[in-house]
Amino acid sequence: MKKTIAIIGSGFSALAASCYLAQQGNKVTLYEKNESIGGRARQFKKEGFTFDMGPSWYWMPDVFERFFQDFNKKTTDYYELIKLNPAYRVYFGVDDFISIYDNLEEIKTTFESIEKGSGHELETFIKQAKSNYDIAIKDLVYRPGVSPLELITVETTKKLNQFFSTVSTDIRKKFKNERLIQILEFPVLFLGAKPTKTPSFYNFMNYADFGLGTWHPKTGMFDVVRSIEKLALELGVTIETNAAIEKIVVENKTATAIVINGKTIQADVILSGADYHHTETLLDIEHRAYSEKYWESRVFAPSSLLFFVGFDKKIENISHHALFFDVDFNQHAADIYDEPKWPDAPLFYANFPSKTDQSAAPQGKESGFFLIPLAPGINDSEALREEYFKKIITRFEQLTQQEIKNNIIFKRSFCKNDFVTDYNAYKGNAYGMANTLLQTAFLRPKLKSKKVRNLYFTGQLTVPGPGVPPALISGKLVAELIQKSFRS
Repeated sequence: MKKTIAIIGSGFSALAASCYLAQQGNKVTLYEKNESIGGRARQFKKEGFTFDMGPSWYWMPDVFERFFQDFNKKTTDYYELIKLNPAYRVYFGVDDFISIYDNLEEIKTTFESIEKGSGHELETFIKQAKSNYDIAIKDLVYRPGVSPLELITVETTKKLNQFFSTVSTDIRKKFKNERLIQILEFPVLFLGAKPTKTPSFYNFMNYADFGLGTWHPKTGMFDVVRSIEKLALELGVTIETNAAIEKIVVENKTATAIVINGKTIQADVILSGADYHHTETLLDIEHRAYSEKYWESRVFAPSSLLFFVGFDKKIENISHHALFFDVDFNQHAADIYDEPKWPDAPLFYANFPSKTDQSAAPQGKESGFFLIPLAPGINDSEALREEYFKKIITRFEQLTQQEIKNNIIFKRSFCKNDFVTDYNAYKGNAYGMANTLLQTAFLRPKLKSKKVRNLYFTGQLTVPGPGVPPALISGKLVAELIQKSFRS
């Protein structure tokens, strides 16, 4: 029977869910509080420059392909991909960087040139990572997190020991060079947790990196947002922007409507792709499944200080993606997770999309995106933002041996307060809840409300976790759960 479904938010998980639910024959309307769709993956344009405001790494291309295949489509029906070579560059000091190329053979050669024997160790390590990837990404993450039994398979029982060691421990057993270790530890940061706290099984992220490579949609990650929007519209989804939800109406423990600008809109099902904690504040307190104490006890992935910068010249000695690990990796991690504070010497990431996409900046100019990971809930002010921009841009100049400060046309910052204002993000987190062992699968907040019938959730605070590919999967999982609930 056709149902009327109201979806809150328009990030990747909500957009994906809207497609699956419309495919099932439901009447689906998606409500977005901001003036443009995409959630954290919105786009920012100014003076001929174009920036992705959030996700900028296209990893796990197979997950995107699987999503479109569910609708008898291909990614190539909607957007073009470019494989980056080098995938990224990691800076450790002045004229001291390592480039990660687009194939494992070249990466092995790079490793071997730095640490004798590490090429062979890397091949073995990535082989195991691929095995874990095949189990996790092709199977486990497509389970709804309803029961711990979902994690028990013939394959996972063989890997049991990998849940009692950490990614960091395993890497350090095989590699001694600190620069190589940091490069191998880096991918699990996409899960929002420290490598020293992440189970070994999660080394499948290293296969996502070295095995599948780093890609770039031709004109940015917003290409993917536009593509899923196009698919949704083709399937009959209605999308309304500037539509902030004021309340979720519950009658007899059943979600029956949402309130927007004082207007009550009835729905058979309400699905929220917005921040999980915020969504529950739209309910009367007796209908909330998770208390404030619960949220306080969770380990959240970092917030971020972002800068979108337009330069009046081309930047030299840099790749599309660049990581700056010239300071103490462990100290910055401690400043995020152990004793939250602004780091004295921050690691940072820089992204220059105009190196690949000429439409990202006017001719002869460069678009730059800079990111500093920060503890969620941290104090945020314009003065701090400016102080940290000066810190990283000075180091950038030193490490890449060029002057660029005087070539800035404009810059826009985005930090914790903006994540709260624009996305209702709990403590201004940028990536959701960290995927630690005790916050995995069935231990994450549920896709289906435990207290209110016909109320569902999707996105980075629920199953399977943070990141764009998991968001697409989350949309599929919740749509299947909704379909199943109306069959029973």
